[in-house]
Amino acid sequence: MEVQEIKQRFGIIGNSPLLNRAITIANQVAPTDISVLITGESGSGKEVFSHIIHQMSPRKHGPFIAVNCGAIPEGTIDSELFGHEKGAYTGAVGERKGYFETVNGGTIFLDEIAEMPLGTQARLLRVLESGQYIKVGSSKVEKTNVRVIAATNVDVYDAVKNGKFREDLYYRLNTVPLKIPPLRDRKEDVFLLFRKFTADFTDKYRTPPIQLDEEAQQVLTNYSWPGNVRQLKNMAEQLAVLERDRIITAQTLLTYIPHEAGARNLPMRLDNQPKEDFSERDILYKVLFDMKRDMVELKKLVADIIEHGGVSPHYANNPQTLNQLYRDIELHGNNETQFTLQQPVNTVTNTSSNSNTIDGFNITHDAEEVEESLSLIEKESDLIRKALKKHKGKRKLAANELGISERTLYRKIKELNL
Repeated sequence: MEVQEIKQRFGIIGNSPLLNRAITIANQVAPTDISVLITGESGSGKEVFSHIIHQMSPRKHGPFIAVNCGAIPEGTIDSELFGHEKGAYTGAVGERKGYFETVNGGTIFLDEIAEMPLGTQARLLRVLESGQYIKVGSSKVEKTNVRVIAATNVDVYDAVKNGKFREDLYYRLNTVPLKIPPLRDRKEDVFLLFRKFTADFTDKYRTPPIQLDEEAQQVLTNYSWPGNVRQLKNMAEQLAVLERDRIITAQTLLTYIPHEAGARNLPMRLDNQPKEDFSERDILYKVLFDMKRDMVELKKLVADIIEHGGVSPHYANNPQTLNQLYRDIELHGNNETQFTLQQPVNTVTNTSSNSNTIDGFNITHDAEEVEESLSLIEKESDLIRKALKKHKGKRKLAANELGISERTLYRKIKELNL
């Protein structure tokens, strides 16, 4: 039977290559009596594949039973699987048939096989190798003809290395390994499955159809689905019952997605979403590094002016750098030497040891300390006002003049009530 026919028969939705590969293996092994070990995460659909193998095999007219080994207490699992005699243990008031006797000629599906106790594993190994077993409390050997399909959501080989699973049983069960892909590896199937589930539930509960907008579809596809198909089906049922607005947005969908520790399973950021700004720590580091660099340049300039009565060619040939340093001088003037910035001029000359004209500014060096306000806030406000006045209120040009971003300028205007 072709893969597409199997999908239609068993209601399997999806076109993932990994899913198709798993169906192909199940179809190939079904006609044999080989034991199969199905591995996959919880909720990925392992039991569905056990039904495929049974229904495609010569045993399809025989009984089928699914047993969850992790749900049966250790003290009673032997009795459940192999049966017991009357009086075998306290409470055994009568004889009981086990699953291997009941399902004789059919298929038994042992889910969560890694949870089976070691003693029961030894009994199971005997059944797989010889088809023989002994009921609890009996000495009589019984025969059975049962095909065993096992499944687990853990790495059985790790359990073998840790001494929690018999190595001989592992190799006996793992004759044909069948791995079911998790839903996060079948991204192309997520939306198809969701549409199928919502259609089923809206029909069941007689509610209007549900639709996802484009962003919600991307959130649905990019989520990691730790609960796999079972989790997706559960979410579809909740949306079908609870949401009044039948057009589901990304924000609405996110309210149904649990936020696991560490946000490992949250949806990935969509390409069309704006990226977040830099953190405050990153901005602070950048400001500190810029200030350090500016202070170094400022010291060099002051040393040139004091020692040579002018500036070095490096600053003279870079008017933009020089203008910025002059603004820094005005902002960070010290008590030992004060510089007064006067109106720009058009030439660069050395007038005297006490007065220098550099790149359009008259720099007057006074030996005496000048009384002036040292408030950084006032200086900052004054510079911002001058820049805005110079550029006729155009913030972008003013920000470029001040050497800051337009957003920072906007924030400063609000903080300083300018």
